[in-house]
Amino acid sequence: MIALTELHGCLILGALMFGLGLTAAFTRRNTILVLIGVELMLNAANINFIAFWRHAHPADIAGPLFVMFSLAVAAAEAAVGLALVFAIHRHHHTARLDRINRLKG
Repeated sequence: MIALTELHGCLILGALMFGLGLTAAFTRRNTILVLIGVELMLNAANINFIAFWRHAHPADIAGPLFVMFSLAVAAAEAAVGLALVFAIHRHHHTARLDRINRLKG
């Protein structure tokens, strides 16, 4: 069981990472940087999952399994997102979100 101060440190780190990812996702115009911001937010959530698991039930296996499921979803999201970016770049010759004004091919 981790101490309460270590839990607070992990939660602060997760909150800072989530805020940085949210800022990157909302302020960037490049599609790849937006996807990186989303991945940073997912990893911040995983840090919080592990911190709460270690604080509450370190003998239980449900915490790491939930994080592994979340990582699998993040990997699938990254693969689909990059495939969409490549398809959009092939048709519009740009990866900037403000230059893409239609989704119809």
